Amino acid sequence: MNNHYTYFLILAASFAGPFFLSFDKKVAFYKNWKYVFAAMIIPALVYIAWDMYFTRLGVWHFNNEYVTGIYLYNLPLEEVLFFLIVPYCCVFIYACVRAYFPNLRDKRWAVWILAMLGVYMFVFGFICVSKYYTGWTFTLAGAFILSLFFLRRYFTGFDPASFLVSYAICLVPFLIVNGFLTSLPVVIYNDAENLGIRIHTIPVEDVVYGMLLILLNIVFYEKAKNR
Repeated sequence: MNNHYTYFLILAASFAGPFFLSFDKKVAFYKNWKYVFAAMIIPALVYIAWDMYFTRLGVWHFNNEYVTGIYLYNLPLEEVLFFLIVPYCCVFIYACVRAYFPNLRDKRWAVWILAMLGVYMFVFGFICVSKYYTGWTFTLAGAFILSLFFLRRYFTGFDPASFLVSYAICLVPFLIVNGFLTSLPVVIYNDAENLGIRIHTIPVEDVVYGMLLILLNIVFYEKAKNR
């Protein structure tokens, strides 16, 4: 196999299952595609800009051996697709949780767990502000979570309990995919800009980076559905 298709094939394999299961009768996720695709736009643009900026700063870079060589500025095409494919898969999981576990909805404990996570992330991000990846990721994630808490009357469609459960499920495939990307490695991190704590080969910041990406997409998805 040509190594230059490695990143692309990892993404294709990740997408295949959720795409075909989107036609499951109980979830019928395909009926919500117009909301899913609309919800992806702003988070994808934010993350692409963030990724370009951090690549330019040298917070991380990409191994040319495992990408096709098609670039958008300094990002491989596959990295741009990552911000569309991963959210699709994770919003699909969230929709499955909502469909199969309706009793999870409107749990007060979930609101407060998410709020406490927001406070912790925001404070920790400020403490680690000298490290670009750690500081930016935790601060932005914390700020967005806290904004959801204080402005929750504007986000009535979003269900924190369903999000927390679906995110816990999403972590399994997310860590598997990131495990491939960081162990080959497709993405190479500058450890001076992170905590240096790894889950196998994955920087611990990736867990929060992914959480914010998924949360943004789910919030916009629910907003699009309930407007």
